Amino acid sequence: MKIGLGLPIDDPALLLSWARRADTGPFSTLGLLDRLVFDNPEPLITLAALAGATSRIRLQTEVLIAPVHNTAMLAKQTATLDRLSGGRFTLGIGVGGREDDCLAAGIDMHRRGRRLDEQMPLLRRTWSGEPYGEGIGSIGPVPATSGGPEVLFGGFAPAAIERVGRFGDGFLGAALPPQFMAGLFRDVEAVWEKYDRPGRPRLVAQVNVALGPASTVEQARHNIRDYYDFSGRADHVANGLLTTPKGIREAVRAFQDIGADEVMLYCWSSDIDQVGLLADLAE
Repeated sequence: MKIGLGLPIDDPALLLSWARRADTGPFSTLGLLDRLVFDNPEPLITLAALAGATSRIRLQTEVLIAPVHNTAMLAKQTATLDRLSGGRFTLGIGVGGREDDCLAAGIDMHRRGRRLDEQMPLLRRTWSGEPYGEGIGSIGPVPATSGGPEVLFGGFAPAAIERVGRFGDGFLGAALPPQFMAGLFRDVEAVWEKYDRPGRPRLVAQVNVALGPASTVEQARHNIRDYYDFSGRADHVANGLLTTPKGIREAVRAFQDIGADEVMLYCWSSDIDQVGLLADLAE
């Protein structure tokens, strides 16, 4: 099973160093989250920079809030990133749940799911090189990956699971322990069969982690609370942070047991020593 590394967001200037270190280690993927109204780096721009600083490791949004993006521009940006990275890009995608992001982008919070459903055929059409629409030519560049970058859908609602079967290559599950994630994984597999998709969906889990001294762990918990403050569940998520090698190993094994192809260790502390500490576990 593959082990990926989720990047911290509190100090963007450090991310090139994080990426270079991770690229020489055992990690399979670098992940970066998305928000609009928050103090985080824009993920597509950031991952493009990290593509130039790395040569092996994959690059993944987890997850990009697609409805707040212009669809034509999103198609062009993601195709460009896939091309620049030599096909190393995975588009983790979802609808988001923050009203302020929708207000800032000028979209209807209550239509964001329908908007994503409308976006996906346009993204697929654009990535295949077809005209974007009537009276509109094709939008390049052509992605390095035939048919476009790998697409993983994130979310918990039935509509998110359904999108995996309709449009996606797999599912990215976050913020749930293995015993609850197992049900979502089985639902994804059932939807995959419902749409008569070949092969099997890729199943990716994400777990929040931080290792090291108490100050590092507390910084991570502070960052989680800040990010999830809107939800009313910030303390619950922060208390679920895994902070010991034993706890992380057990979680990874449990996700493997329920069929995960990859586990993303999402680190909420920008202390660059985290890369080495987590690499020792991943090996």
